Amino acid sequence: MRLWSLHPSILDRAALVAGWREALLAQKVLAGGTTGYTRHPQLTRFRAHPEPLAAIGAYLVGLREEATARGYRFDATRILQPGDPSALRSSAPIPVTTGQLQYELAHLRRKCEERSPDWLEQLPADGQIPAPHPLLAAKAGDVEAWEVR
Repeated sequence: MRLWSLHPSILDRAALVAGWREALLAQKVLAGGTTGYTRHPQLTRFRAHPEPLAAIGAYLVGLREEATARGYRFDATRILQPGDPSALRSSAPIPVTTGQLQYELAHLRRKCEERSPDWLEQLPADGQIPAPHPLLAAKAGDVEAWEVR
């Protein structure tokens, strides 16, 4: 499961589509709808949020907005608690470290080298701190403790 911290506009097609599918699974886990993946480290930050289902819902909305802008059709009815990611960030942000953002950008870059080399031109330059998902608020720091390397 990879719940990207990167802004959805940075993700290539495969990462965006997989991110949607995996965030739907995360939503199911957080709603108590499955016994699998309940201890997955990517869920740590959503569980720590005062409203985990609202947080994953806003995360899904952010992915869906980008997908819609690209002409894809992600089914909004699958989001249990849709919300505005920017508004939720204002009231209860989920922090993400700049080290995590850079780590994920490097991970995405490696994936794009194999599956979508044309997308590499659209990625932020090495050393740049990429924009986070609209729900997340960037702060200085190393790679997150929950990241599995």
